[in-house]
Amino acid sequence: MSTRGTGNGLSVVAAVLIIAGCGAGEGSDGTAAAQTAGPANATAPQRVVNVEVQVAREEPFADRLTVTGEVRADRDVMVAAEESGVIRQILVDKGARVAEGQALAKIDDRVLSAQHDQAVAEAELAKETYERQRRLWEQDSIGSELAYLRARYGAETAAANARVLATRLERTEIRAPIAGVLDDRLIEVGSTVTVGTPVARVIDAEPLKVLAGVPERYAGMVRPGAAVTIAFDNGRTAEVRASFVGTAIDTDSRTFPIEVMVSNPGGALKPGMVANLRIASGSVVPSILVPRDAVLRAQSGYIVYVVTERDGSLVAESRPVVTGSGNEGRVVIRSGVSAGDQVIVVGQHQVAAGDRVRITTREVGS
Repeated sequence: MSTRGTGNGLSVVAAVLIIAGCGAGEGSDGTAAAQTAGPANATAPQRVVNVEVQVAREEPFADRLTVTGEVRADRDVMVAAEESGVIRQILVDKGARVAEGQALAKIDDRVLSAQHDQAVAEAELAKETYERQRRLWEQDSIGSELAYLRARYGAETAAANARVLATRLERTEIRAPIAGVLDDRLIEVGSTVTVGTPVARVIDAEPLKVLAGVPERYAGMVRPGAAVTIAFDNGRTAEVRASFVGTAIDTDSRTFPIEVMVSNPGGALKPGMVANLRIASGSVVPSILVPRDAVLRAQSGYIVYVVTERDGSLVAESRPVVTGSGNEGRVVIRSGVSAGDQVIVVGQHQVAAGDRVRITTREVGS
């Protein structure tokens, strides 16, 4: 009995020691793990982005629309032959300036000249015959009234025929109908022309006109006299007024025409050049404008970043905005930004909403 009791006691002691040892091991491992993990509430340092801002403010703004136009000559005339024949002389070189009425080329006029001389002679004879018949009839009552009338109408017909041939003879000299530049010549000496054959092109490039089409939605906003700023690809600009605004809408392009006149000293502008027109289409109203680059496209529209203060720090805040038209690299903000807001204009691509920022440059919008 005593041996069996002793054995049972040793077994109980061993079990207690094993349990105690296991408990001690777990406690040691748990402490080490806790020391490795560190404090549960520790956070990484937040980044700071350097930005430049522009303080938004209201300023007078006239709404403008931009369209593309084409430069055209004020007068561009294709000169045609008015008589048939062979070109015998070229009197003006291509590219030369010509005056209105100046002869450009000469058609062989030998046949017409002879016909004209014949007609003049016939007219002189008819006139003399009429004068004699008139004196006989009016003074001496010799002859008949019918012979008198025939002599009269014969003289008038012969004179008219002579004038026709004189006019045709003049038309053998092809003349410039307007002053300008002989931009093209379509004939050479020896060319045969008929009535209506194009022979030359004369362009008057001072002043020039610019034609453009304006979308129909602006039909009630663009009127004659509207201020227009024109920019050409050669770097020249001009401030002019609309000289003509069309009444009807083109059914194909859904636009109506607008025309402006531009002076062209020195001939720097050429017909056919492309021009960009900015047309004042509304009254001057106070508006907030920001640089176009400050407006970013988002999934739901457009946003800008503004700098606000939060918990004593400057942070970037995303603002959904509604934009309007603009000019000179700026765009109107119709909603989303108020006067006095600090709009990020440099660094807007590097920040996200909630980022801390440091303002390096601050300027007032202008």
